[in-house]
Amino acid sequence: MTSFSHAADGADGSGPVVKLRRVEKLYRAGDVEVRAVRGVTLDVARGDFVAIMGASGSGKSSLMNILGCLDRPTSGEYILDGTSVAGEDGRRLAVLRSSKLGFVFQSFNLLSRTSAVENVELPMLYAAKLVAVAERRRRATEALELVGLRARIHHLPSQLSGGQQQRVAIARALVNRPQILLADEPTGNLDSRTSVEIMGLFQELNDSGITVIMVTHEPDVAAYCKRVLVMRDGMAISDTRNEERRSAAAELAGRGRVAREACLS
Repeated sequence: MTSFSHAADGADGSGPVVKLRRVEKLYRAGDVEVRAVRGVTLDVARGDFVAIMGASGSGKSSLMNILGCLDRPTSGEYILDGTSVAGEDGRRLAVLRSSKLGFVFQSFNLLSRTSAVENVELPMLYAAKLVAVAERRRRATEALELVGLRARIHHLPSQLSGGQQQRVAIARALVNRPQILLADEPTGNLDSRTSVEIMGLFQELNDSGITVIMVTHEPDVAAYCKRVLVMRDGMAISDTRNEERRSAAAELAGRGRVAREACLS
């Protein structure tokens, strides 16, 4: 069992938005019991940017499902922005998800026959508080502008590149103005340059105050985060700060400079 309490280092000092205390997750299949998460204690401060790493079967996805209120811990305590999740019913958990959390997935999960702006509007259709049609369109357009896709709002996913589709997915995650952005392998289906662009967007969003928690198996991607948590056999075995974390903006600027010099030579 490993406990980490230094998450507030480098954040804004307002206290953790996520608190896990001795969290366990057990799955049973007949007589077989699998301990997917084993006694994890963890704080994530507001404004932090955390990468969760680990091999397949390490427990990182199970931990992410708990953080996203998609699954309940078998034991232990999860406090999300001051609310203890364990005692909440399904309806209340849905409200917590829609009001406090935004989700970004590896496979984008966009509706293929629906425009970018309509895809981004979807979370507002299921929000606890009804959002008027005009306000949905305004907020969806604003979210797409934030991720650099104002000129593509009426395009279908098939008319967008992989990176643009992921940007639509990020805009959709942001449209309900969440406090925490949860990303599961968000660069897994992208080429290296597009991956850097997406990590640059995450860094910009994090700099604006959004807490980001990301699952990745790629050390190069984790290097853009402020903090790296490594899982093994359901336990958090290390938790370190990236003292010299990579800047996606600087890397993209450097690549552009090299390309320009190559054209002039």
